Amino acid sequence: MMAADPVVLDRPEPHVARVLINRPEKRNAIDLDVRSALLDTVAALQADATVRALVIGGAGGTFSSGGDVPSMIGLSEHDARERMRHVHRLCRLVAGLRIPVVSAVEGVAAGGGVGLALLGDFIVVGASTKLLLPFLKLGLTPDWGLLYTLPRRVGLPAARRILTAGKAIGGPEALAIGLADEQADDARVMDAALAQAAEWSLLPHDAFARMKARLNDPSATLDAELAREENDQVACFAGDEFAEGHAAFSAKRRPDFVGRPKRAR
Repeated sequence: MMAADPVVLDRPEPHVARVLINRPEKRNAIDLDVRSALLDTVAALQADATVRALVIGGAGGTFSSGGDVPSMIGLSEHDARERMRHVHRLCRLVAGLRIPVVSAVEGVAAGGGVGLALLGDFIVVGASTKLLLPFLKLGLTPDWGLLYTLPRRVGLPAARRILTAGKAIGGPEALAIGLADEQADDARVMDAALAQAAEWSLLPHDAFARMKARLNDPSATLDAELAREENDQVACFAGDEFAEGHAAFSAKRRPDFVGRPKRAR
């Protein structure tokens, strides 16, 4: 019997790609094969201009139980560094996507699974979703960029409490503290994520990408931010998206940033 693909890709909505981790028998634990498949798949989507939003989820109603723990045992320093550098390639790729990324966190997300979800722009959880960050209980420090992404969502004191307690966080609590952006019925988490991605796929691609880049890498000072803002807005003023936005505003219609006509140069 042939092994199932570690990652499944489909296009469930116009302009929206969905990537599912496909190890349901292992609760979608992320091993080398999954990471490699995610790298290849997401890199291909990055180069596909027809994809304007991405949903990341897991097969079988579970997002991901995190890193495949048995594969971490007995690593040499060289192998441990290679493992982390492979993880970090994936982190940078997902976080750096110019399109909206929605995480559909069904069932359980643990460890690196939570880290992967937090690399997206919008997180949907279910009423029964459980998020676990058991790194310290395993004698490990948090990885997958969590010490960067988690405090930016919930604040430093809350992040410290979550990471040291190691207790499961349910869907309602995740929503209340800002760890999630939307809570849906358990059976509708994926539907809600796809709906959000479909809505965001209609946004102006370049303007969104510029906004996302500055939100993900905040300026150190107001002057630095104003300089970046100037450069971005000058480019937007001269772009096709603003031409379409202005035309739609003048005509009192919804802008069409997907099929917008190209501005004459």
